[in-house]
Amino acid sequence: MTSTDSSTLRVLVWGENRHEQIQPHVRKIYPDGMHTTIAEGITEQLGESATVSTTTLDEPEHGLTEDVLASTDVLVWWGHAAHAEVADDVVDRVHQHILSGMGLVVLHSGHWSKIFGRLMGTTCTLRWRSEQDRELVWTVNPTHPIAQGVPNPIIIDQQEMYGEFFDIPAPDELIFISSFTGGEVFRSGCTFRRGHGKIFFFSPGDQDYPVYYHSDVRKVIANGVQWVRSELPERTIPTLLRYNTDDFFSGHDYTGPIEDHGDE
Repeated sequence: MTSTDSSTLRVLVWGENRHEQIQPHVRKIYPDGMHTTIAEGITEQLGESATVSTTTLDEPEHGLTEDVLASTDVLVWWGHAAHAEVADDVVDRVHQHILSGMGLVVLHSGHWSKIFGRLMGTTCTLRWRSEQDRELVWTVNPTHPIAQGVPNPIIIDQQEMYGEFFDIPAPDELIFISSFTGGEVFRSGCTFRRGHGKIFFFSPGDQDYPVYYHSDVRKVIANGVQWVRSELPERTIPTLLRYNTDDFFSGHDYTGPIEDHGDE
């Protein structure tokens, strides 16, 4: 089991890093990759309270080895063009860590990532249009920690449109709803809980526009990173336990099919 009791928040920003390599206009906006810009924004907001590192799809095991995940409190995920290239065994590994308490922040087109789809259990499809829309991000849950310190609405002058219907389960908490030039609306800031893990999905951010330099977007992402951090002293997956009569506190690990366990 991994201890999560650390004063310093350990954040890993995972980036696909494909658009930046093959599209000059994206490379011009994000010369060091979107993952680097996202990481810089988190560092800018959280300062010395967090250590922020990055990794990308093309690293061995996509940079998501067991040792790396075990030493990560919060994983931030951005992907778009190469979701299918993420190895299933790596997705399995990430999934287990989230169920055990690792926090996850999913950004923009990460809605179609394997890991988000696995956690949601739905298609996670939506409407979209990339025609340099203006996005207004409206706070609908102003008391939530993720909404603190940002204006209502957040105004993003250049952005891709995401619109309903967004095929996700009903969020545990809906924090932001966005509206766009064409009149569309979208549930742009949602939280979920799976196992012992907390998840925040935040849609603003696209490779074609400099959204990840926007100070309010950076603030929301940093707030989300802080919120999804586990409060458990140790990372552990929920376990089926067998209790004896009058034993209300400590069960016995139970991992197999129903059978005779004798005097347990």
